[in-house]
Amino acid sequence: MSALADDPGVPDLESRVQDEHHQALKLWLRWLSCTTRIEDAIRKRLASEFGTTLPRFDLMAQLERHPEGLTMRELSKRLMVTGGNVTGITDQLEAEGLVVRAPHPTDRRAFSVRLTPAGRKFFKRMATTHEAWVVELFAGWTPQQKAAMHEQLAVLKQHLARQGSTE
Repeated sequence: MSALADDPGVPDLESRVQDEHHQALKLWLRWLSCTTRIEDAIRKRLASEFGTTLPRFDLMAQLERHPEGLTMRELSKRLMVTGGNVTGITDQLEAEGLVVRAPHPTDRRAFSVRLTPAGRKFFKRMATTHEAWVVELFAGWTPQQKAAMHEQLAVLKQHLARQGSTE
């Protein structure tokens, strides 16, 4: 276990690991610990530099990838959150002039949500800064280490996809 995980001043998921735990469990908890630390850093920086939240950033990222707009249901699926969460975030962003809702062209019961020009400009600034933060947070690894981890995660992702298709 790393010295960081042993530091009582820095509690995290990995602090629960014991020597007799299975290697897969140790890996899982270390992974969660790192993910949580990265996500916490991003959340704090989004709040301080842009006055926004990670869920708002994520919703805008989905809309940026789909300039024609997405329905609330599509946003909910893509963000893996409830419709109520998407509605609340959309209401906030709409009130700030960053997104607009319009009647869906083929479904009278649905609305399509799109970034406004101001929303697109704001998101572009955030996304550029966000990318720089992620690069900084992963600077502890060499390019070769990053490439190797990317390859290993691809193998795991394929394995998990196969597992999901058999259940």
